Amino acid sequence: MPAFNFRAVDPTGKPQRGVVEAANAPGARKALRDRNLIPVSVHLSSDKDRGAGRGEIDLTRLFGPRIGARALAAMTRQLSTMIGSGIRIEEALRILAAQNAKRPEGSVLVNVRGAIMEGRSFAAALGEHPRVFPAFYRASVAAGEQSGRLDDVLAHLTDFVERRERSHRKVQLALIYPALLAVVSMLIIGLMLTYVVPDITRVFVARGAELPLLTRGLIGLSDLVQRFGWVMAVLTAAGALALRQWLQSEANVLTVARVIAQRQPMARFSIQMNAARFAGSLATLVRSGVPLVDAINAAAAVTPNAWIRSRAQMAAARVREGSSLQRAMTEADCFPPMLIAVVASGENSGQLGEALARAATDLDSDTEALTAALVSLVEPAILLLMGGIVLLLVLAILMPIVNLNSLAGL
Repeated sequence: MPAFNFRAVDPTGKPQRGVVEAANAPGARKALRDRNLIPVSVHLSSDKDRGAGRGEIDLTRLFGPRIGARALAAMTRQLSTMIGSGIRIEEALRILAAQNAKRPEGSVLVNVRGAIMEGRSFAAALGEHPRVFPAFYRASVAAGEQSGRLDDVLAHLTDFVERRERSHRKVQLALIYPALLAVVSMLIIGLMLTYVVPDITRVFVARGAELPLLTRGLIGLSDLVQRFGWVMAVLTAAGALALRQWLQSEANVLTVARVIAQRQPMARFSIQMNAARFAGSLATLVRSGVPLVDAINAAAAVTPNAWIRSRAQMAAARVREGSSLQRAMTEADCFPPMLIAVVASGENSGQLGEALARAATDLDSDTEALTAALVSLVEPAILLLMGGIVLLLVLAILMPIVNLNSLAGL
């Protein structure tokens, strides 16, 4: 049954917002009136539904709602708990949708439940919202449905999503201060070049002082910013747009990704991070009973680096042709030797999922250590860079003043 987003007011005039299920818009308004609410606006909760039956483009995949990793992990854990307690999937989704009626995930859950009520599988219903539920997530759910272990699969997914979200949050929090420092420093430097340096320049010119090279360079830079600052801003924006357009080409994206993955100083970090993501996703899928080729393709789909992703997909093709996973990953030439060795051991022992999980844990630990080291270097690097620029500005201003004082003393 379709879901409708609504805005309404209660008898006291207080605004209400949420999601209601109904066969059509009039039915949704009637349902609201039955709840003693006065409808203000009612519309389908997804662009896909609005275009259904009229041949319109499905925009859900492009502009559908996004849900943060923390919310996705919480939602998955609650689903796992309820399904493990014997609650039917439709009822579990209804309860979660009611709890999150005023949040983006509320409308998503209502739509998923509606698709299930129409006869689709849980995984197929999740496939209507690819921006919310990644490929590995949907593949795991499909395997859980087929094996009858959906609650266990959702528990694995919860742990994986939570680990990934914690890692992202650590990096983001660590970079907040350096980013803020860089922005404030650039603003101060821009203000000095625009307003402070011109006034000081007029004083030097009026005194007829001979200016040092550093000061003349600063004056020239200040004059350039004053006269052509808007041109520089326009050119910067145009360059950014041109770069974005250039990166629309898959070949260009692969070129950049390959350079990042194979050239220092980012090569080691890129390989470790992508291998950790790939191994963790693949471990979750294999342990959930997903066929190996499908699991590799799904794990590759969530690998950040486009070039490593393409190599992982090539490995999936080799496995489909009958090659072992260890040999296919070796031929891909983009995975750490430790991961390949662990995969070989897991294949020989028949415990591939557990071996991949252990490798993913080790790779995650190494990645966190590398991330911490890189982040710890960012702050002093920015301090040194901004401090050096400010020092040059101060020297450029003070050197003529010192010279003027010396001439006055003579």
